[in-house]
Amino acid sequence: VQLQASGGGWVQPGGSLRVSCVASELTLSRYDMSWFRQAPGKEREWVAGISYHGRYTHYVEFVKGRFAISRDNAKNTVYLQMNSLKYDDTAVYYCAARNKDQSGSYNNPGDYVHWGRGTQVTVSS
Repeated sequence: VQLQASGGGWVQPGGSLRVSCVASELTLSRYDMSWFRQAPGKEREWVAGISYHGRYTHYVEFVKGRFAISRDNAKNTVYLQMNSLKYDDTAVYYCAARNKDQSGSYNNPGDYVHWGRGTQVTVSS
């Protein structure tokens, strides 16, 4: 089972970037998905989550209005569109999958059974 994140890179403050997470040997439609991130010297934090069917999305407060999570189950792919990027958004971004029967909020890393390796996003002038 693999979750492969890609699309990271360097972007100037105020810019946009879209990261993707493609699953192999895993049917993503059976999983709620989230993006987490980890900045240097900081703990991993949850950023956004989407229900297995895509009807419900959830965001941490400081990315609301700037980030958008989406999914295409036919392509086994989850996306995170990031706009109005700030220096503080610099981090390694990870996608993660939890069973769709898992209840509760999306921000508990312990609920996730599959993790991608991450993609680096650097916001710098």
